Amino acid sequence: MRRWRGLKALVHDAVDATTDLVAEGHDSTARTVVRLAKIVIADGPVDTAETARRLAMDTVLGTVRFVNRGVEVVTDAGLEAVVAPEADDPPMALRSDALGSAPWMGDALLGAVNGVVGDHLHRRGNGLDLGMSLRADGTPTGRIAVFVHGLTTTEWSWSFDAERFLGDPATNFGTLLRADLAFTPVWARYNTGRPIAANGELLSAELSALVASWPVPVEELVLIGHSMGGLVVRSAGDVAKRESAAWLPSLTRVVCLGTPHQGAALERFGHAAAGVLDAVDHPATRISASVIRARSEGIQDLRYGLRDVPLIDGVAYGFFAGSITKDPAHPMSAMLGDLLVRVPSAEGPHGLCEGNFSLHTARFGGVRHHELQVHPDVYAQVRRFCAGEFDAPALAESLDG
Repeated sequence: MRRWRGLKALVHDAVDATTDLVAEGHDSTARTVVRLAKIVIADGPVDTAETARRLAMDTVLGTVRFVNRGVEVVTDAGLEAVVAPEADDPPMALRSDALGSAPWMGDALLGAVNGVVGDHLHRRGNGLDLGMSLRADGTPTGRIAVFVHGLTTTEWSWSFDAERFLGDPATNFGTLLRADLAFTPVWARYNTGRPIAANGELLSAELSALVASWPVPVEELVLIGHSMGGLVVRSAGDVAKRESAAWLPSLTRVVCLGTPHQGAALERFGHAAAGVLDAVDHPATRISASVIRARSEGIQDLRYGLRDVPLIDGVAYGFFAGSITKDPAHPMSAMLGDLLVRVPSAEGPHGLCEGNFSLHTARFGGVRHHELQVHPDVYAQVRRFCAGEFDAPALAESLDG
């Protein structure tokens, strides 16, 4: 029921948003017509005609919005009457061969919607909002590895292409760390459209609850984030440090895979494009600018990354970067990085590297952004890092994928 109502509410919100775009385009066209009309017609008649036009348009669009929300109220009541309350959704199977199945498509769509308009879902109390939750996998041990996914995805992304890269659809970094180092994998699932700072606070709270309820003493906690997930992990650490959170003493290592610590060029381009399009008073450009501006706060936070959030003393950090060519120093890789994050940005928050912590970086040639979650060469370095094999010179070298 909650998800169905959330989906239906989102459709009604989309109708309202469409009427806003119609109004934006209509106003832009009208301004052009008025400017031309004033050249040949006195201001008074033109202003009177423009006032009448705006009144008529506001009346029509206001009626559309009123009917839209009325239909929402009626259909909500109908759903309550005829649909039984749904049970909690079963967890998504972490298997690469789930790709294309109905559960996978629903999960993928849910992750994408949260990434694009997740802040809107949260403000509206929409049932599609994923919130923040942690799910343990397997028998609890004293060592915990928490995996935090990236933008527009869910925890299933850690299984993408697992059979091709790791030889088994059910194998992932979590199952490998459990077999190799006795870490219990814990999967985060969250609304990636919310601000990174908000998700950092939620993750910190969930980690405190996790450590407090863990059935065996927690000896070691490792946080592993992919892309935006790395920023959420670092934000959670900053919150924990300020609040002296219960989980912070257990934290030993943080791994960031393809994380835009210094910001993502693609988001900076989107922000600039919206400004340019908005400056041109034409229906097509103004509508396009409105659509771009509607991107979630989570996406907008990627513009600058977490440049000003310091690293935590006593914690070992591993910042791993991918590149699209076998040679990470190739001009194409220098320009495009792993296709979404450039190498310097993935290698950490430069300028904040003074403190009582260790810092390790690695570059993986021929490994694209999404492959950093599942590539065997990346896992080999993650395993070494989590095992405490701190060989800084080796980890700093460029590695062929």
